[in-house]
Amino acid sequence: MEHDKPLQEQQTAAPDQTVLTRPYAEISAKLHLLLHTGQLLMESGADSDRTVRDMMRVAAYMGIPEDRVHQHIMYTTLMLNINDETHSYTEFRKCKKHGINMTALSAVSKLTWRALANNYTLEEFEQQLMAIKNRPRNYPFWLTALGAGAACGGFCKLFGGSWLDFFLTALCAFLGFYVKRLCTSYGFNIYAVIAITSFVTTMLAWSTQFLTGTMNWYPLIACTLFLVPGIPLINAVDDLLNNFIVSGMTRAMNTLLVVGSMTFGIVIAIRLGNVADFTNVSLQPDTIYFSQAVAAAISSMGFSIIFNIPRRLLPVVAVGGIITVLLRNICVMQFGLSQAAGSFLGAAVVGLIALKAIHWFHTPNIILTIPSAIPMIPGVLLYRLLFAILNIQTITLAMLLDGLRSGILAIIIIIGIAIGVAIPNIFIHRYIEHNKQRTVEDLLARRYTSE
Repeated sequence: MEHDKPLQEQQTAAPDQTVLTRPYAEISAKLHLLLHTGQLLMESGADSDRTVRDMMRVAAYMGIPEDRVHQHIMYTTLMLNINDETHSYTEFRKCKKHGINMTALSAVSKLTWRALANNYTLEEFEQQLMAIKNRPRNYPFWLTALGAGAACGGFCKLFGGSWLDFFLTALCAFLGFYVKRLCTSYGFNIYAVIAITSFVTTMLAWSTQFLTGTMNWYPLIACTLFLVPGIPLINAVDDLLNNFIVSGMTRAMNTLLVVGSMTFGIVIAIRLGNVADFTNVSLQPDTIYFSQAVAAAISSMGFSIIFNIPRRLLPVVAVGGIITVLLRNICVMQFGLSQAAGSFLGAAVVGLIALKAIHWFHTPNIILTIPSAIPMIPGVLLYRLLFAILNIQTITLAMLLDGLRSGILAIIIIIGIAIGVAIPNIFIHRYIEHNKQRTVEDLLARRYTSE
């Protein structure tokens, strides 16, 4: 049997055209490509479960038996081991930078299926993988900055601000996004970049009072929300729910550091501006229908541009954002449900709709569900908790408890959103994976039949 041959013998003896039918032929190259795939996924914002699934699909394409592949996924490190009866190959790969690139996530998923169906050579697979990695973003930087401005403006309107507040917020966030790029270009520490950006953006929002003649509270609240790590928050919960404990805790700690850096910059700005704690401003929306729907669509599309989703999916995500926000508002304001319950139901409905939509638009469900749910992320509630902690020496016990309650509520809402968008994976995960595995087996059977 081929499985019983020593790895080194198979690696040197296998001809190129039979590499895919010999599990351990060119094993070093296969290890390299598997880890490169995982690294691209992790650095593009994939959760650990998706990273494992796509890497296992690549291993299947390479002809490596599932029970011979062992993975250990962490936020910053990937470890892969492949073994036969007599040899064991292990390799590590560091994930050096983390961002959000949903076009890359979609492209890698499609590549794994194409490689299986078309029996790509390892060289062809590597070429296409590198093409995905080096592909320019779908949107120029100025348009991405506009997207950040629109996203924050949409949040401002969702919180109950006026359309004037929307435009002031969008302008401040647009300029703040350029500040972030400038700091990054100088190689500043990522948390320093976030603190500086939030400081400058908040000062810009504070200075809008000289244009309008009064303090504009809603721009102060919403102008920095393009920095809120919404997808890392959801991924952290998703990892913990899927038993990737180390990766989930690392993501959660990174999220806390990001939000803490944001809060530090905001606090410095409001202290210099002699502004009272603005997180206690009422966040009740003015209506629950038309203006909220428009704001949700704008916010979802704005974040989608930041996340670099394919252009053709922007209208789809806008509709998803409208569905999630309107369902949440109706549940909370018409039926008296909690914000956590309303957010869960909004995310769950989109998660269920995505089961069909992924076949209509030929894209992974994460591309449709998460940008649709992002407008429900309770960034201000997290601010309230951190402001309470920062001012713990001067605030009353009642104010401290209120801040803690806001933080706990924010965590519950985030868990509700994460569970909602993951409804298909939670309840019918086995059915979905069974169908995918059957497709993989059919493609592999076709390969061996044609030999």
